[in-house]
Amino acid sequence: MKRSTFLKQSGALATLSFLPTACFNSSHDRFPMGLQLYTVRDFMAKDPVGTLKKLKSMGYTDFETYGYDTENKSYYGFKAEDFKQILTDLELSTYSGHYGVHGLMEATAIEVERYVESCIEGALALGDAFITWPKLDAAYHSEAGYQLLVSQLNAIGKQVSAAGLKFAYHNFGYDFNTYGNKMGIDWVLEETDPNYVQLEVDFYWVMHAGVVTPKQLIEKAAGRVPLWHIKDMDKLSRDYTELGNGSIDYTRLLPSAKTAGLERYYIEQGGNFAVNSLQSVADSARYFKKNLREKF
Repeated sequence: MKRSTFLKQSGALATLSFLPTACFNSSHDRFPMGLQLYTVRDFMAKDPVGTLKKLKSMGYTDFETYGYDTENKSYYGFKAEDFKQILTDLELSTYSGHYGVHGLMEATAIEVERYVESCIEGALALGDAFITWPKLDAAYHSEAGYQLLVSQLNAIGKQVSAAGLKFAYHNFGYDFNTYGNKMGIDWVLEETDPNYVQLEVDFYWVMHAGVVTPKQLIEKAAGRVPLWHIKDMDKLSRDYTELGNGSIDYTRLLPSAKTAGLERYYIEQGGNFAVNSLQSVADSARYFKKNLREKF
C-alpha cells in the first residue's frame, strides 16, 4: 500500500459525542498517555488507521502493540515499516509490544532463535524499546513450569538484548501463587538475569491476587519495572472495568515511578465494556487525565 493511501483508509475523523474536542497531551507530561491496543482489538481489526485517529483525539499518543505476524512481519495487516509510517504520519508512537513468545516454552533453541529474530525485526522497524512476554499458559502453572519459564526468559532476553532491545515479562494473578518454595513472580525475579529480563507489572492482577500491594511489589523489584498496566476492577464481579468505575483507588495505590524505573505506562481493559471498547477507553482517558495524570 502506498503511503499516500494510508491515512485515506478511514476517511476524515468522524465527530464522536464521547471524544474531547482537543488532544490533551501537555508539554509538561513526563510520560505520554499510553494504551495497550489489545483493549480495542475489535476496532483495530476493522479499521486500524481510523481507530488510531480516534484514540489520538482522546489523548492517547503512545501504544503497546499485540498480535505481530512473525511470518509476514506485519502489524494489523500492514508491513512493519508501513505501520511505522502510519504512526509517524499521525504523530503517534509505540514503545513496547506483546509477542507470541509464550508459545515457545518447549520449542528447540533454533526455533526460539528464529521466532525471536522476527520479533526483533518488527520491534526495530517500529523503533520500539521493548519486546514483552505476555503470559504463561495454564499448562505451565507449576514448579516445573516456572523452572522452564525462567530458562526461556533468560535465553530470549539475552537474544533481545544483543539486538539492542529490552525484554519484559507481563504478570497475571497466577504469578502470585506458590510453586514449590516460592511465588511465581519470585521465580521470575530471582531466577532471571536482571540484565536481560525486566517486569511489566499489571496492577489489576496484583490487586486481584491480593498477596502483595503494588508498592510492595515495586520495592521488591526496584529499578526493574519499567512498564506498567493500569486497569480497574469491577466492584462486584472483579472483572475488568473502566478506570474510576471499579475498586482500585490508583490515587492512593500507585507506587513510585522513580523506584520502579518507569519508562511507559499503558491503560488497558481486556473486556467487560460498559458500551464498547472504544467508549470504554474514552471514559478511562477522561478519568485518568482528571485524577491520575499529574502523578506522572
